[in-house]
Amino acid sequence: MDRYDVVIVGGGHNGLVAAGYLAKAGRSVLVVERRSEAGGAAVSSRAFPGVDVRLSRYSYLVSLLPRKVIAELGLKIDLRRRRMSSYTPAGDTGLLVDTGDETRTAASFGELSGSTKDFEAWQRFYAMTARVAGRTFSTLTEPLRGKKELRALVDDPQAWRLLFERPLSEALEGEFGDDTVRGVVLTDGLIGTFAAADDPELRQNRCLLYHVIGNETGDWDVPVGGMGAVTGALTDVALRAGAVLRTGAEVLSIDPDGEVRYRHDETEHVVHGDRVLANVAPSTLARLLGEESTEFSEGAQLKVNMVLKRLPRLRDTTIDPREAFGGTFHVNESYSQLATAFAEAEKRRIPSLPPCEIYCHSLTDPSILGPAERAAGAQTLTLFGLHMPARLFEGRNEQARAEALRATLASLNSVLAEPIEDCLWTGPDGEPCVEAKTPLDLELELGLPRGHIFHRDLSWPYAEDPVQEGKWGVETAHERVLLCGAGASRGGGVSGIPGHNAAMSVLVG
Repeated sequence: MDRYDVVIVGGGHNGLVAAGYLAKAGRSVLVVERRSEAGGAAVSSRAFPGVDVRLSRYSYLVSLLPRKVIAELGLKIDLRRRRMSSYTPAGDTGLLVDTGDETRTAASFGELSGSTKDFEAWQRFYAMTARVAGRTFSTLTEPLRGKKELRALVDDPQAWRLLFERPLSEALEGEFGDDTVRGVVLTDGLIGTFAAADDPELRQNRCLLYHVIGNETGDWDVPVGGMGAVTGALTDVALRAGAVLRTGAEVLSIDPDGEVRYRHDETEHVVHGDRVLANVAPSTLARLLGEESTEFSEGAQLKVNMVLKRLPRLRDTTIDPREAFGGTFHVNESYSQLATAFAEAEKRRIPSLPPCEIYCHSLTDPSILGPAERAAGAQTLTLFGLHMPARLFEGRNEQARAEALRATLASLNSVLAEPIEDCLWTGPDGEPCVEAKTPLDLELELGLPRGHIFHRDLSWPYAEDPVQEGKWGVETAHERVLLCGAGASRGGGVSGIPGHNAAMSVLVG
């Protein structure tokens, strides 16, 4: 065929969500994907030769994917909840947040800060975000509401002021007294976002908001089988419904009238779509349309994947490493440490003590381990380094990647009782199983502009321009062309929300 109802440019998870909805509704759909497999950043792969471990190499947890989308598409996926929310080393002790034992969590706060005040503030703060989540999350898969309408829906003046109007620093400094506790809360505002706590543009507030409202709880779940299991299920749904998927096909141009040119097997092809859904960054879409883009996007993270022969020992001997790494393991992410790292990176210096956080997929889901690795006690660690903007790697990516990895592993070692290097699994080639991905690596491998995992700064979950009210947040200047990726309004994260909304724009207008 050379004509389809819908041509989807980019086979990441959002493109697959859109394809599933549209094909199930009887529309003819072609998905064109540059890489050799669908899934975009949400894939699983064996990163180390001869090591049978399927890592979620780029993205790794699920929070924002609505249960509504899972049910409507009939996705066969298993998302597991982690009991341990987080552990944060602090000297020879640490802060443990155990969602299954409030008394234990309160005691941990007391030992860290010397009083119950911060635990009580923690409970108040997250009760507030839970109320906001319960009142706003369902609107993400509905036409955009105006700012006043969403504010009325939130119906909590203090929450609106702290989360939507004032820099996050005011809430953190006003509610919490302990430097470590403040930092743990702030980290959710910095994932993939290069900003200070007091950034007047409130990028950190928008980032935190998306991290605490997922499915009305803000819980981040582990996908059994890895991220590849999620996009594999999405691909199956779309193909069974009749969508056509063409991988290894690089889109060369998009015409506003619906013509899409792409190269596949060294041959150029032209297809036409009544609608074109762009599961690419807005700046990439502008280039494909032959337009100028004023978008400036900058990824801000170092991604490190590791396979271990065992979990490392901790300086805090009162906690089992399986519990400490069973949730999010925070490394040098106190409020002051985050501020120092931001200031250093802003001056184009790799932070001297890089803040980062870690999770261990294999503790919750050992199915990603091959039989031999599982029998030998192997574990996986995924490390997400904050305040590592693309500017640090420009013009010297190889050298800066090595420097950033050394600094980050040294930061991790500063909170352990033994070097992480002693715990790394060694592959058949004699090399330790550790790899790092910079923002520039993500740009090269995934097409993310300057490695920005959200394609551009996150938007507010309301119509920022009154003309958007009642629309789906996927519209462009061209009637036939819609965004359906993370750069759409209410995009970002492994959510499927832009894919759903783009499909709804086509199906219901």
